[in-house]
Amino acid sequence: MNEKIRLLKNNMERRIVGKGNVIDKVIITLLAGGHLLLEDVPGVGKTSLAKALADSLSLSFARIQCTPDTTPSDITGFSMYRPSEGTFQVLPGPVIHNIVLADELNRTSPKTQSALLEVMEEHKVTIDAQELQVPEPFMVIGTQNPVEMAGTYPLPESQLDRFMARLSIGYPDTNAAEDMAERFLSGGLHEETRSVLTGKEILGMRREVNSVSIHGDLRAYAVSIVEATRARAEVSCGASPRALLSMLRCAQAMAYADDRNYCIPEDIAEAAALTIPHRLVLAAGARLGRMTGEDLMRKILNQVRVPSA
Repeated sequence: MNEKIRLLKNNMERRIVGKGNVIDKVIITLLAGGHLLLEDVPGVGKTSLAKALADSLSLSFARIQCTPDTTPSDITGFSMYRPSEGTFQVLPGPVIHNIVLADELNRTSPKTQSALLEVMEEHKVTIDAQELQVPEPFMVIGTQNPVEMAGTYPLPESQLDRFMARLSIGYPDTNAAEDMAERFLSGGLHEETRSVLTGKEILGMRREVNSVSIHGDLRAYAVSIVEATRARAEVSCGASPRALLSMLRCAQAMAYADDRNYCIPEDIAEAAALTIPHRLVLAAGARLGRMTGEDLMRKILNQVRVPSA
């Protein structure tokens, strides 16, 4: 594993117990330049994971606690009239930070959810025709409870497509739970997390990720996976071109994390499993059969021909 990535992971594991695999994927998404959606039941550590990442980086951080009465201007900012000067002043919202945590994103209205669409794609917001660029590196981390829970608004497909990856943390196993209890009682679980990487280092690592090579056969393999999602009867809307690009960038980040400057088929397959399932819109029959995007992705990966080494 890359030494800087190991340092970041070890630092986050001081706060997040027994979830090394999840932390790996969070870091991959960061290095790939994507946004992350954490979906799980309350109390498993979604917000703690996002804050552990933010606290481990010397970057500006803002948290937006989404509620049914949160308005778009609460996220993007607004323009205020100054009577003494006779002019309007643009006041940026919390989205003008390096790492933005949109907590319980699916508890706010679709109109407010859509306020994030422009900034997630174009890294800028427009307030009264004035464009404001966000600082780089920039990452949105959204958390949400399962849509079956009361008081939630499912995220639209257009917004899901802007999240590079969706992760579930899950409950800790017995050993991790016992370790968590011990750290909690001793006061070590919530100790302050120091920053171990700077924004300049993250940008440098992203440039190195972008230089990882992907052979033509692997690019064709990635395209075949995406096209397979569009040809399945269980899918009413398959993976988008944005999904393909996210998959390729994630594969590069996985190779980089493994200290390689080239991708292998396993990188493409793992990146597909990370970036595509939440983007698939399943047909009614598949939903009635309780099929998930992850289930379908496993079937596709088993059927698409893997290029030989």
